[in-house]
Amino acid sequence: MKKNLCTVSSFVLIVFALTLPRMSSGTYFPSKHSQEPAVLSLTIGERQLFLDDYSIAKIENLDRTLHQPQKKGAVVIPDRPWEVSLQTRCAPAWDAERGLYKLWLITSTRTSDEAGTTYAESQDGIHWTKPNLRQREIEGSLENNFVALEPTMKWPENAIENVVYDSEDSDPSRRFKGFLGCFDREPIFSPDGIRWSRPGLPKIPSQDESNLSYDSKTRTFIATLKQTGPFGRSHGLATSHDFITWTTPELIFHADEEDQLRAKRNIAERLANPKLAPPMHSDPTAYKADIYNMPIFRYEGLYVSLPSVYHTTSLGAEGDDGFHLIQLACSRDLHEWIRVGDRQAFIGPSNKGIGAYDTMQILPPSAPVMRGEEMWFYYTGIKYRSVPKDRDPTWGAVCLATLRRDGFVSLDAGDTPGVLTTKPFTTEGDQIHVNVDSGSGTLFVEVLDEEGSPIAESQPIVGDFPKASAEWKWGGIDNLDGPVLSLRFTFRNASLYSFWFSE
Repeated sequence: MKKNLCTVSSFVLIVFALTLPRMSSGTYFPSKHSQEPAVLSLTIGERQLFLDDYSIAKIENLDRTLHQPQKKGAVVIPDRPWEVSLQTRCAPAWDAERGLYKLWLITSTRTSDEAGTTYAESQDGIHWTKPNLRQREIEGSLENNFVALEPTMKWPENAIENVVYDSEDSDPSRRFKGFLGCFDREPIFSPDGIRWSRPGLPKIPSQDESNLSYDSKTRTFIATLKQTGPFGRSHGLATSHDFITWTTPELIFHADEEDQLRAKRNIAERLANPKLAPPMHSDPTAYKADIYNMPIFRYEGLYVSLPSVYHTTSLGAEGDDGFHLIQLACSRDLHEWIRVGDRQAFIGPSNKGIGAYDTMQILPPSAPVMRGEEMWFYYTGIKYRSVPKDRDPTWGAVCLATLRRDGFVSLDAGDTPGVLTTKPFTTEGDQIHVNVDSGSGTLFVEVLDEEGSPIAESQPIVGDFPKASAEWKWGGIDNLDGPVLSLRFTFRNASLYSFWFSE
């Protein structure tokens, strides 16, 4: 019998869907909270990306490309005797004192009352161990990695799905923060992510899916909480500055009519593709799409979301069937959201028959882990939604995919030179940097005054550089005492991912 994840037995799974369209910001979620300034103030060191048009005044002969991360396969797999499926709803947290990453898992076992949260750790983010915590008895033994706030609690009350690390909290016993429970969310605290305390704080209303991140720049905890919206599963936003007092959840993201049209096309394309695993059940009258989970994280000067769109292929007494696609969206204020990349999949399914876990359900990463000049995304892959009789002995794992830093979207020029002109801005910086791949072409940077006249031109930038500095052929931007400027990038056979200033 198939049930919701939070009434899950060990033989029940979660789901996520595959392709996504673009959401028009003004049409669907008009902002009530901010207006774009006429002249931007660009913060030193804060990279300007091209997921939206915030810094763009004009582009000519350029294409905007959505990039998918490169899959590395499953890195945390069910390898203990009792494990059937592993999932996660948080990003690995770096514990600087111990020099390792910590990760919390939703673990399904062979018996429903033994499902719960487990813990894993890693020094390199690839090889993970599951230490024996001796907190909860499983199959007659304490030798396991289950995290038990209270050993007598059963699933779904014992769930600790969302965890973040707050190094700035003055109380060492509260550095790790999480939510308890699979329906509604109760704030809890821990000194190490393993031993948890329950101060009895009010619960935040939520259905069975949520996500959590921490914006260290504004010291804001960001929670997305499943609600019911116009087309089914949708997500509300609650925020807090102390993890104790939370705003009332406000609906910010839901599927729309365009999602429903594209869902029919996406389902038909999947059923016609022999390389992909088909859902067990298909009823065209049931085809639809909604938003299964919605992580939000701050990235440079904007907020990025990876909504998982669930594509329903059938409905039945024992539950629905279908698959997920992870899209990309962005916002400047957490309320007005833009779908990026024409609702195409940021993370889609792997082919069947290659041993992959992420063939049917794909649950999104909560936030990327920054590793040098790469972003590492840890997400959940599940082989089934409806479980077949000849199922594999294990079917859910945590998978890894990597992407170039700033690499969500690029502006691309071919043989015909393309031009990007920025909006007017002020900055205290005097050095321009770009993240560019111009291996077979060139990129030039010009600085323009308030009238649009060039006052500096760079030497050509040639090569693949995640951080290149503009060297001036003539002119410069030092000692200009904060005038209103703009930039003009001219490039050929090159891709530009971001630009920023330093001193």
